[in-house]
Amino acid sequence: MSILWLKAFHVFFMIAWMAGIFYLPRLFVYHAESKHQETKEQFKIMERRLWFFVTPFALLTLILGVLIMYEYGLEWLKASTWLHAKLAIVALFYGYHFYLYYLLKMFAADQNTKSPRFYRMINELPVLALLAIVILAILKPF
Repeated sequence: MSILWLKAFHVFFMIAWMAGIFYLPRLFVYHAESKHQETKEQFKIMERRLWFFVTPFALLTLILGVLIMYEYGLEWLKASTWLHAKLAIVALFYGYHFYLYYLLKMFAADQNTKSPRFYRMINELPVLALLAIVILAILKPF
């Protein structure tokens, strides 16, 4: 498979993954604001389905990223310092992804202790991390 195909699918799955993990904390905002148990139960279903829907995209993004690095080779990997910074941010995104799972489990058990404002903040901050990843991948500043 051409490296361009690998890159195209890598970007596609990354976009699908990001869409999901940007939306999940928004659901948490609404869930935390909800006063009715019936509504909370509906949010639990939506949150669980969304997390399990986007998790394969996270896995495919990772697999394709590793394949791309393999195709370019070890010397390229060593020389691409911009990529090391990008991979550090990507690692934070995977940590964020599983932190969202932890929060999902807390909501599922009706044990949420965080405010809607907290969920708004964790919904908006990752946008800056994604911007950094895009800048590093396109501009390769170092």
